[in-house]
Amino acid sequence: MATNADIAAMLDELVTLTTLEEESPQSFKVRAYEKAKLALEAHGHDVTGLSSNELTAIAGIGKSTASKIREFLDTGSVAKLDDLRARYPAQFVELSRIPGLGPKSLKLIRSELGVENLEDLKRALDNQQIRDLPRMGATSEAKIAKAIDRLGLTGKDRRTPIADALPLAQRLTADLQALNSVTDARYCGSLRRMSETIGDIDITVASTDPVAVMDVVVNHPEVNEIVVNGATKTSFLTKTGLQVDVRVVEPSQFGAAILYFTGSKAHNIALRQRAIDRGWLLNEYGLMDGDQFVAGKTEKAIYEALDLPFIPPPMREATGEIEAGASEDGLPRLIERKHIRGDLHYHTDRSGDGRSSLEDMVAVAAAQGYDYLAITDHGEDLAINGSNREQMLEHRDRIRKLQELYPDMMILFGCELNIGAEGGLDYDSEFRMLFDYTVASVHSHFDRSVADQTRRLITAIEDPTVNSIGHLTGRYIGRRPGIELDIEPVLDALVANDVALEINGALQRLDAASDVVRRAVDKGVKLVINTDSHHTSELGRMEYGVLTAQRGWAPKELVVNSWTLKQFTKWAKQRR
Repeated sequence: MATNADIAAMLDELVTLTTLEEESPQSFKVRAYEKAKLALEAHGHDVTGLSSNELTAIAGIGKSTASKIREFLDTGSVAKLDDLRARYPAQFVELSRIPGLGPKSLKLIRSELGVENLEDLKRALDNQQIRDLPRMGATSEAKIAKAIDRLGLTGKDRRTPIADALPLAQRLTADLQALNSVTDARYCGSLRRMSETIGDIDITVASTDPVAVMDVVVNHPEVNEIVVNGATKTSFLTKTGLQVDVRVVEPSQFGAAILYFTGSKAHNIALRQRAIDRGWLLNEYGLMDGDQFVAGKTEKAIYEALDLPFIPPPMREATGEIEAGASEDGLPRLIERKHIRGDLHYHTDRSGDGRSSLEDMVAVAAAQGYDYLAITDHGEDLAINGSNREQMLEHRDRIRKLQELYPDMMILFGCELNIGAEGGLDYDSEFRMLFDYTVASVHSHFDRSVADQTRRLITAIEDPTVNSIGHLTGRYIGRRPGIELDIEPVLDALVANDVALEINGALQRLDAASDVVRRAVDKGVKLVINTDSHHTSELGRMEYGVLTAQRGWAPKELVVNSWTLKQFTKWAKQRR
């Protein structure tokens, strides 16, 4: 049965394909679908039983969109969406992620050069054909080629950004967990390890009735084409071309199966060797001593039998985690979601891109049990989304008044400062000192040299009004390359100035990346894990930030928003 999440995914796809069809993200239809999705998020209640008239009673959902939602719920498909999919296949839609290729440019190179996929586009670039098209030129051609390279789109294997794959995997596992015969279901593979891009989705299901599970899978609305259909495994392609593999195992084998299908190849080999050293056999069915079953129901039991602590999934990359776990010191005490005491990058509708009120955003943060919260709406230099001095001071007054309603949570008057091309920041230094907390971030000038970007960041870090650096590179995974910089001097500057490095939990960002986090940990850089929420529905991003931190081996003690209120406020004030 479809859920609100399934409706939101359908509307998302309508936004993407209608943007291509209408040649503009600002067209009336595109904005209508976007508005309906936001309305659905804000509504917060199950809408699957509502009629079209009841749907239109929700502010933001128009009559046409309501009918499409109802069509989707009643039939499992939408005729308009099916038509758009036929006109814009998944491989063509993927090209819209490449910076420099807007809808008009894409349709132009399609009609003039026959470009339908990435290989066609690369061929046109190699033959220097794009430069001769109207409104393009050699400069545009070079930028597109560079973007393809920096996005890692040079290999033959199709990779899907985690922001696209994870919500789908979550919906599928939730549907399978709802079956009476299923005791558990998990997505595994590189997705569970929090890789930034994935090749396919692996789902493992514990059930005593595999036939019932396979029946649900083959008839699922996400299925576009069945690749394999067996008694305990089904593989299918989604409508966007992503492959999903679903396996069913006995509940007693579930831990062994998800361990096997989660770990990297090298991690699994190292575990199997530890089993062999003990005269045992480890595979996806369990840990065996001859015919004797040693462990397999849970991952923890298998690790314990192999004299190892439980290794969190994001760490299972064979980068020293098994050696560290087996050592006298053991693994670091990693940050966990339960350790987080506050969110320090958090927007309201005071920001032009914020979609929920101050009151609503504070209420949902308080519901998380946070001890502190920094409201960090955009500064004046981000022209479209920022606030001038007068607006910010008015905002401060509202925050202080609201504080009276939340005696158990400190609400800080903060700001997301925009880092200019030369490292300059919003407002003057005296005004910036009025903020209780700031996060400084890059939002523009992505094409400058490595040396320029490095100096730019260090200049911002050295400013005494900056507490943290937000989404370090400004990237969108699979869609926009971040700035290129020399990371070592930036990390050194963070340590020298006692400024924290953000791990942004938005799935499209996960920035700083886990490999940068690990280098930061080695240097003792302080970290802060934030949601960068712009709507009340986005607080779940904290979990993704924590998992990225674990992938980077981040210990609890380095994460400033795991500290007590007293520890945190002492650190936050010391630069002022």
